[in-house]
Amino acid sequence: MRLVLFAGLLVLAGCDAVAPSAPAPTARASAAVVVRQAVTPAQIRTRRGIDSGTPVAALATVDLSGTEADPALAVDLVPENGRYLGDLWLRAAPGALATATDVRLDVRTAGVDRDLQRWRLQVWNGCTGRWATVGANPRGTGGEWTDASFEIALAGECVADARGWVRVRAKTVGDGPLGIDYLAVSYASAPTADWWQPAPGVSWQWQLSGTLDTSLDVAMYDIDLFDTPQATIDALRADGRIVVCYLSAGSWEEWRPDASDFPTAVRGNDLDGWPGEQWLDIRDLATLGPLMEARLDLAVAKRCDAVEPDNVDGYTNASGFELTYADQIAYNRFLASAAHARGLSVGLKNDLDQIPDLVGDFDWALNEECFAYDECDALLPFIEAGKAVFTAEYEGNPATFCAQANAWDFDTLKKRLNLNAWRHACR
Repeated sequence: MRLVLFAGLLVLAGCDAVAPSAPAPTARASAAVVVRQAVTPAQIRTRRGIDSGTPVAALATVDLSGTEADPALAVDLVPENGRYLGDLWLRAAPGALATATDVRLDVRTAGVDRDLQRWRLQVWNGCTGRWATVGANPRGTGGEWTDASFEIALAGECVADARGWVRVRAKTVGDGPLGIDYLAVSYASAPTADWWQPAPGVSWQWQLSGTLDTSLDVAMYDIDLFDTPQATIDALRADGRIVVCYLSAGSWEEWRPDASDFPTAVRGNDLDGWPGEQWLDIRDLATLGPLMEARLDLAVAKRCDAVEPDNVDGYTNASGFELTYADQIAYNRFLASAAHARGLSVGLKNDLDQIPDLVGDFDWALNEECFAYDECDALLPFIEAGKAVFTAEYEGNPATFCAQANAWDFDTLKKRLNLNAWRHACR
């Protein structure tokens, strides 16, 4: 069983009610929000000794306890001639730590007793250009997995560079490997009310093809980020509509204007049934991170209120890459954090199995065909958290599924697969 600590805890201090059919500005909640985020490693660079070669995505989750050992779930740092030295690189959204409070380094470690091996964890201080020691192993913690949380007593702008990179150095002296099962820099952001946080009961339209019909009496429009003209977005907002902008965060689309920016190495298998589209290697955040941030910046520039990142469940598909549950959690959390850093609301698209871990990171959910596949109950944690659930069915009779959708407080549409203007709303 996977347990994720410290990451993405979202606390709502209260929301305005949203009228089910009105496109009025009350669709935007006015609650103050406190967000706690966790940034986990994207890569490791060993300078002395060796590491076990386990993908650092394994460090995003707590998997082991007691004296359990599994080389696929933890990273072992093995000394050479009694010493190990290596750097872990973590990627936060640019500027996210600038106003952060209570910045901590959270770890779960196991090694030999302190009398035989001493280790220190340091963070690069970008303001002084020096390493700052933030924690070391106490006595009596050898052999078993042990949790520790060390305060990082540095200003947030000194912890992360301009691109959001945080560097954590691990140093050991003595015999025996140091095992790490979890490592993250966690922090609390300043309260904000800058993004849309919809409660259930938002009328909406989802249209990604054809001439956009802007005449509907709905509170929210979900439209394509790239293809929708700026004048259309401005007109929708002038009418008091919430504008959600669609983008694919987990696939490469050959027709997008930034398609040439994606290296061949991060493009995997074709998406079944979608010509010209390939899965992305979400483990390569050093490459994909700036590309996705540029898309989010475009959403801000076009004055979108929210984003709908699609294809964020590649780990369950034949992507061509050995993606894991932890890889997907880390990537999806990156997307949510980067969106929030820009004042954008963000929805979790499909990815049902990870909802228990991600409901705190995302502001609402959007799902396709949960009634057709009898899996709608997986979305209920969003409703229980007071967050809207938007669903669309492509098959079936609305008389069959609408009653249950309304009973669950879902905002459900019957749509055609090409997502043109046609719709039938359950309420």
